[in-house]
Amino acid sequence: MTVPLQFGVEVTTRTITIGGSAAVAVLIALSGFFSSTEIAMFSLADHKVEAMVAEGLPNAALVRDLKADPHRLLVTILVGNNVVNIAMASISTTVLALHFPPAESVLISTFGITALVLLFGESAPKSYAVEHTDTWSRRVARPLKLAEYAMYPLIVLFDRLTRVVNRLTGSTAAIETPYVTRTELQRLIETGEREGVIEEQERELLLGIFQFRNRIAKEVMRSRLDVTAVEAEASVAEAIDVCVDEGHDRLPVYEGTLDSVVGVVELPDLIRAHRDGTAATAGEIAEPALHVPETKDVDELLVEMREDRRRVAIVIDEFGTTQGIVTLADIVEEIVGEMLEEAERPAIEMIDDRTARVRGDVNVHEINEELDVSIPEGEEFETIAGFVYGRLGRVPDEGDAVEHEGVRIEVERMDNARVRTLRVTKPESAGTDGTPSAEEEGEQ
Repeated sequence: MTVPLQFGVEVTTRTITIGGSAAVAVLIALSGFFSSTEIAMFSLADHKVEAMVAEGLPNAALVRDLKADPHRLLVTILVGNNVVNIAMASISTTVLALHFPPAESVLISTFGITALVLLFGESAPKSYAVEHTDTWSRRVARPLKLAEYAMYPLIVLFDRLTRVVNRLTGSTAAIETPYVTRTELQRLIETGEREGVIEEQERELLLGIFQFRNRIAKEVMRSRLDVTAVEAEASVAEAIDVCVDEGHDRLPVYEGTLDSVVGVVELPDLIRAHRDGTAATAGEIAEPALHVPETKDVDELLVEMREDRRRVAIVIDEFGTTQGIVTLADIVEEIVGEMLEEAERPAIEMIDDRTARVRGDVNVHEINEELDVSIPEGEEFETIAGFVYGRLGRVPDEGDAVEHEGVRIEVERMDNARVRTLRVTKPESAGTDGTPSAEEEGEQ
């Protein structure tokens, strides 16, 4: 049996069947290519891509270029996959129509092609890509770039259309956020412990770094009363003696009072100046001081101190008055020391029905939920220690207490300027579950 074509050309049914079957096979392979490419590209973390580029692996730079515009990358893959699947369905229906009635050919084509695509165009390729993300992403990068060139008009059209739709609907594409969020990292750490990849103590150390972000400079600084400093006019020898006597490697240098800190002097610089006779006073060799507000986040302060190569920051209040100092060593010690201690101490420990011992770093919202109280949550603080600082307006002392709506919060233990533990006592009228007491119910 022959099928007439244009210009008097006739082709046998057998030829069409063989050609159509071959075309369908090629299209299934292309469908698998696009499906596996989608998984490989979007499962590959950006930090892995940068590592591959740094190692100079083949096509790694091209992978980075493709992932630089994730929206365009996704449109390219989806356009290619849909063009292939539509062509596959059309060809298979045409070929089957030569052997079966129209209704049956459509039915066979629909179910047959669907099964083939699910198996060879989706499941198998994607499973392979998941297992070989790094290598497969580099292998498909160049063919995918060629496909982008081949379908350029379609890709540009649909890329712009989808962006317009996104703007109209007010939606934001998550694919354009390449970095892992803080929450995702915390979940990865917890998953790592469950899978046995990291130990419990390692998990506590890592999670403690994220918890440290809630601190402000005022909470971790050394109080003004504990600061050892020298006047700018003090001799180099005098400054060296102060360092040796107090056991410090560096000292703030001030003019007149501690509210006018002009710099920080290092012990090695003092010794060098004393030996060479290059300076007479501490002020002459002091490096400019870094002044930060007492409300500055400690994680931001740590980054700033590292970038500026500063080991000491002077903490000031809104009036420019010196409140204390924060050293780089103090911050690191706070992080590591606190995490080792907190690994053994619960965040909220009930002492009796009305009283709980809480760590200073515990979020106010968490305390409200756990104890069924209503301590206000402020914009400048997140922790219970921050709340106490805000109410007192100064560095707390052990035994200091504040109250809010009958809830008494007493500072139990301090570590320099750091509130370690507090006692939170609920009003007598509240039971353990926050319900009215029997006396109140009787009055009602």
